[in-house]
Amino acid sequence: MRVITGKYKGRHFDVPREFKARPTTDFAKENLFNVLNGYIDWEDKCALDLFSGTGSITLELLSRGCRRVVSVERDPLHYRVITEFINRLGDENAFPVRGDVFKFIKNAREQYDFIFADPPYTLPNIPELPDLILGRDLLLPDGVFVLEHGKGDSFDSHPRFVEHRSYGSVNFSFFQ
Repeated sequence: MRVITGKYKGRHFDVPREFKARPTTDFAKENLFNVLNGYIDWEDKCALDLFSGTGSITLELLSRGCRRVVSVERDPLHYRVITEFINRLGDENAFPVRGDVFKFIKNAREQYDFIFADPPYTLPNIPELPDLILGRDLLLPDGVFVLEHGKGDSFDSHPRFVEHRSYGSVNFSFFQ
């Protein structure tokens, strides 16, 4: 896994073989951030990475200059590895949280400029995520929420849906 651009551009991180999570592919991640650059100037923004998995998106957000990146991951191995990656960077703008995403959303009091969620594609309540996140006012008024999902899910009819992008088997739905 590598960081695409920013102050950590080109840094590589080895994801353990026993990981259950799949990192967002470099191709999909690079295209995602190319689209997001039209929405967000990353400098000094606050971001939330839900279902952090490998920490790939967290590392990319830190590299691009976010002043605060909260990453939430339940799996103990994944959380430990994300923390190790952050420690290797020595970046003090990262705030990893080990916990259940749904409990985190329910208790969250902070607002974010950008929220990214990459739940397991087999998670049965993926369709509920936009309402859960947007209904809790976690997103700042000009913020962007991106949900990564499989091709079987569609959010086009959601009132806050903005656009959909597909890169191979990786799908991103954008909400504001």
